[in-house]
Amino acid sequence: MEARLRALVAEHGVFTRKEALAAGYHDHAIQGLVRNGAWVRVRRGAYVFGDGWAGLSDNQRYAILCRAAVRQARTHVILSHTSSAGEYDAPLWECDLSTVHLTRSDERAGRAEAGIVQHRGVLEEGDTVQRNGREVMSATRTALELTLVLDVEHALVEIDHLLHRGLTTIEELRTRYESMTHWPRSLATDLVLRLADGRSESVGETRARFLCWAQHLPAPIPNYPIHDERGVEIARVDLAWPHLGVFLEFDGKVKYLAYRREGESVVDCVLREKQRESRICEITGWRCIRIVWADLYKPAATASRIRTLFLRPAA
Repeated sequence: MEARLRALVAEHGVFTRKEALAAGYHDHAIQGLVRNGAWVRVRRGAYVFGDGWAGLSDNQRYAILCRAAVRQARTHVILSHTSSAGEYDAPLWECDLSTVHLTRSDERAGRAEAGIVQHRGVLEEGDTVQRNGREVMSATRTALELTLVLDVEHALVEIDHLLHRGLTTIEELRTRYESMTHWPRSLATDLVLRLADGRSESVGETRARFLCWAQHLPAPIPNYPIHDERGVEIARVDLAWPHLGVFLEFDGKVKYLAYRREGESVVDCVLREKQRESRICEITGWRCIRIVWADLYKPAATASRIRTLFLRPAA
């Protein structure tokens, strides 16, 4: 019985109550399996096995919730908005991971349901694709849809990710945007597209760029290459103002864990990063400002620190 249900999980992400009953389980047994953690109820009538659920990230659990909603839909639906973005491994920074976004393909208004938002679909050619075995909105349409349900900063984070991964381009976004100006809540879309830049490689870098824009600082260049005396590229800095002689590095915990070399401790990695910074300053004569995640929640104070460096003469 269990093998049949595990096969369904492998194919669809979840199995339903109806499939569990067909496999020989009864409601009392299902309740007991959920109670002792052997099964996990993803949403009403949809389950996974507890041993597979335990090690999943919040985003991975959200993806399963989305797949459960698609399986239980009573009409043809397509994953869209943040639910589609998850299939492109978007960071989904501070996104609502309790609500599934589905778009109906029949151009009818969706019915209200707890935890589900059904959107009325008006589709153009190329709007939908198959990804991870599921029908989702294309990366281009997904990016534009995000501007309808997220504020500028949060949408920018997700769109920068899609651009950096090469899943869409600014040109494709602008072309598709021309036919969606009548969509509700699309007033901020143009601003997001003007700010979007696929050279940003992380949530922190995008948010730092947004902070600069929101605080009326000069626009920095993301992922700026640094060359030594021989013209050899020795580093790339997160953000740079070459004409002002300043560069910014975002220090997140993930950064040090991701770039730690084999056998190297986090302390060793930090010291190596300090040596890298000193080398960059020595070559360029620029000044460095380092910010951390907490600084992004104090935009005015952080912008003031950056402005102070702008006012100092370069070496």
